[in-house]
Amino acid sequence: MSSDTDRSATGVTARTSERGAATRVALLAAAREVFVTSGFADAGVTEVVARAGASVGSLYHHFSGKADLYLTLFEEFQARQTQRTKQALQTVRSEGETDPMRLFIAGARAYLEGCLAERELAALFLRGDGPPGFELVVRDRLRQWAKRNAALFDGDEGALVVVVTGALAAAVSEIVLSPDEDASRRLAEDVLAIIGRIPGPQA
Repeated sequence: MSSDTDRSATGVTARTSERGAATRVALLAAAREVFVTSGFADAGVTEVVARAGASVGSLYHHFSGKADLYLTLFEEFQARQTQRTKQALQTVRSEGETDPMRLFIAGARAYLEGCLAERELAALFLRGDGPPGFELVVRDRLRQWAKRNAALFDGDEGALVVVVTGALAAAVSEIVLSPDEDASRRLAEDVLAIIGRIPGPQA
């Protein structure tokens, strides 16, 4: 009898967990739409909840508020970007590529393609309309990005990595915020071509 009760309780818990996960996904999707349309400052929690078909209580069960929704969207986007660049590096390495600059360009291309694939979301994070302190989060993420890029190079090429990463970050902003998608893609290719002409550290 107790085993039946245990199984029943487990089933209820699983369904509750599934509903909670679905609600969280719906809230994030709604927040994305509202932030992209209205910007962070003008977005309202009530609008997010209404679009998600959820309750205010459920939002505060999963998130601490509007800023938490925004930061979660950012972190999840960055996680997808990291996965894209890792996959690109794995692919070119499996094909025998070992040149650090070519590896960097492969990762940079994957990052830019991810920004273009999620253009509206990427633009949201680059417009400067985020919660207080968000610029520090972005700055820290840029440092992490430079550190990962430095790991592609042997020896002490810190200055090269900082310059190239910083230039790429500036280019990402121009590419994503451009109103012309075709022009953005052309600019992305031009940026990658220019980076490709930079002599490697051993050249």
